[in-house]
Amino acid sequence: MKIGVLGGGAWGTALAQVAARGGAPVTLWAREAEVVSAINDSHENTRFLAGVALSPSIRATSGLAELADCDALLVVVPAQHVRAVLNETPVGATPLVLCAKGIEAGTRRLVGEVAQALHPAAPIAVLSGPTFAHEVAAGLPTAVTLACADPVIGAALADRLAGPSFRPYASDDVIGAEIGGAVKNVLAIACGVVEGAGLGQNARAALIARGFAEMTRFGVARGAQVETLSGLSGLGDLVLTCSSTASRNFSLGMGLGQGKRAADLLSDRLTVAEGAFTAPVLREAAAEAGVDMPVVEAVCALLEGAEVQAVIGALLARPLTRE
Repeated sequence: MKIGVLGGGAWGTALAQVAARGGAPVTLWAREAEVVSAINDSHENTRFLAGVALSPSIRATSGLAELADCDALLVVVPAQHVRAVLNETPVGATPLVLCAKGIEAGTRRLVGEVAQALHPAAPIAVLSGPTFAHEVAAGLPTAVTLACADPVIGAALADRLAGPSFRPYASDDVIGAEIGGAVKNVLAIACGVVEGAGLGQNARAALIARGFAEMTRFGVARGAQVETLSGLSGLGDLVLTCSSTASRNFSLGMGLGQGKRAADLLSDRLTVAEGAFTAPVLREAAAEAGVDMPVVEAVCALLEGAEVQAVIGALLARPLTRE
């Protein structure tokens, strides 16, 4: 099975490295010409994943047409760009493995729903879980959820990507795997705010627990299985990104907690903090579904310029309720 990867950022490059294990050929599409040149000439993505020696069987390209002979495509572009890229990609009935985490602005569609609308003949899978790209690329132990409605295709994809340090767990809950990844990005911003504002470990633990409750309510309302949200693509990913400055979303939240402006923090970043774009869309989707998500509301307020102490005070002043 020849793998193609759409997206030459750190995560796309790390997944290309996983797929190239043992010298298997992988075609990686990147928008940036310097990324394509660096991977092909020096076998390193010096812009997004510097210091990692990449397999020489990874071939980078800036031409989407060169992915036409791939047997499966890993879609690793930012969620808000998936539609534009897939519009130009020759897909047909090639399985699409969605690795972006977010909800499309405007339509409030999950990435899988966008992909299915564009390419109805393509089987859809979702790969998600607690994954820092630099650790995956370095071959450190990693476990993920690989969700696919078709168990035969899901098993073939898992077998192709699995390795001694990369372990996919099968699921048929595509919606649940997507929602966990999208919501945790927003909650990671909130936990970063707690760290940046110096509110302590008790507050962060409480926020993770209450945020997980919000994730579960929203996921169930959208048709997700509770077991999926309690697994690697939900709770597992939430714990990782809410606990480390290696998370782009957590780092953005730290800056907000220190009183910095969202616009300044976002303009100064090389990589995308998906949660900043997902938060307002998630707020709309939650309202549409009739789901209460106060932590998500608080993150939106901070991104829109509200003062940290005022937002925290409003959260703590909410009426007492049952857990």
